[in-house]
Amino acid sequence: MPSEEEIYQEHILDHYEDPFHNGPLLDATHAHHDKNPLCGDVVRIALKLDPAGKIEDCAFEGDGCVISQASASMLLEALCGKTVDEVKAFTAEDMLKLYGPRLTPNRQKCCLLSWRVIQQAVYSPVER
Repeated sequence: MPSEEEIYQEHILDHYEDPFHNGPLLDATHAHHDKNPLCGDVVRIALKLDPAGKIEDCAFEGDGCVISQASASMLLEALCGKTVDEVKAFTAEDMLKLYGPRLTPNRQKCCLLSWRVIQQAVYSPVER
């Protein structure tokens, strides 16, 4: 029987190797990008919000470590279809729980990069 750590590792690698909604989102209404200056991880999240503030579609692009890219995939899988208010209510602690395994403080920054980006994306309309 696989250990809890092995199950988490497989889940993380699945998100890294076959990410959820990875690529450009051409009809995005909101988007933001940021990087982790400590290691160079980069994440851009694009959202298509309907008039009521619900995420109709979402995508991320980025480059970086397994943690930063897998956590972006996990985050979008969890929040796609949610409202802006639900995104705002999703905390850093929620993000770390979603990711799974305990991380060192420096690795937490990798995991929380996409969370920081989506928190800003809902306030960042795309200029047409």
